[in-house]
Amino acid sequence: MYNKLLTIVIPCYNSQDYMDKAIRSVIGGGKQVEILIIDDGSTDNTAIIADDYAEDYPGIVRVIHKNNEGHGSAVNAGIKEAKGKYIKVLDSDDWFEKSAYKTYLNTLRALEKSRTSVDMFITNFVYEKPSENHTRRMIFSVLFPKNKVITWKDMKHNVKGFQILMHAVTYRTKLLREIGLQLPLNTFYVDNLFVYEPFPYVKRIYYLDVDLYRYYIGREGQSITESTMVRRLDQQLAVNYRMIDDFDLFKDVKEKHLRRYMLGYLEMITVISTSLAHVSKDKVNYDKAKKLWRYIYDKDKRLYYNIRFGIFGQAVAKPGPIGRFISVQCYHLTQWFMRFN
Repeated sequence: MYNKLLTIVIPCYNSQDYMDKAIRSVIGGGKQVEILIIDDGSTDNTAIIADDYAEDYPGIVRVIHKNNEGHGSAVNAGIKEAKGKYIKVLDSDDWFEKSAYKTYLNTLRALEKSRTSVDMFITNFVYEKPSENHTRRMIFSVLFPKNKVITWKDMKHNVKGFQILMHAVTYRTKLLREIGLQLPLNTFYVDNLFVYEPFPYVKRIYYLDVDLYRYYIGREGQSITESTMVRRLDQQLAVNYRMIDDFDLFKDVKEKHLRRYMLGYLEMITVISTSLAHVSKDKVNYDKAKKLWRYIYDKDKRLYYNIRFGIFGQAVAKPGPIGRFISVQCYHLTQWFMRFN
């Protein structure tokens, strides 16, 4: 079933203007690497460009054409169709850094040669905002020891704010299939589910300290722009609610380092949802944020107190105008630091 070492899934929707850079950054990985381009019902020349690559690189590039159902659906298709032992998602407006990509592949090959499998392989990523000549490295050496197979028990520290995002992870394909990971359709921000839901099933981890993934910021209409995120608050909340319902973190997650990390992850997502509601200055959205916190309280009071009185939860969940003011200021501070739009 797995006749490739790695499948790189590239979800594409109307990506004709920038997908070349993404594809070309990974095309030199050799025959052990499968590039799986998912055309998610594009209406521009995306399908033509993808098919041209498949024709030029037979045995390396494959294309799946499907109806438009969103990023999660494209990732689902990639998981289902992947022929690689490992799977990594590369969004069509991002790219891999050449030398880091070479090191990354050599490390995967070395693990395979030594008959060593891992469930999750972590690399750094870099936020790139060319319009301001700005970059921000997101590294994980503060969390994990480098260049060795480890477990959650081997975490060096458990620092809130160091979130393992989709850009950082490579998963063992069979693991995602065994747990039946299915991301929701027509929903943004499902990358958090892609990362979060496999965590309790991950037993063996490898962290490679290279800046592999370059995450582009600044494209008009991008899902992380403030106006877009506020407009899509209901989708952010849908992801947030699913994460709350995914696990009973105090019963299902026995390993204390992992539980603490997942609590911190859920706290950050809930803080983002709350901050977006407050940034909108819309009473309807204020009520949605209150409803979210009430849902957590009613579902699991222990979970509520862990999130509500965490370092970030305390900052944004204070009631009334003061709480909303603090929440907005925290959001804008993060926005300035990361150079989000």
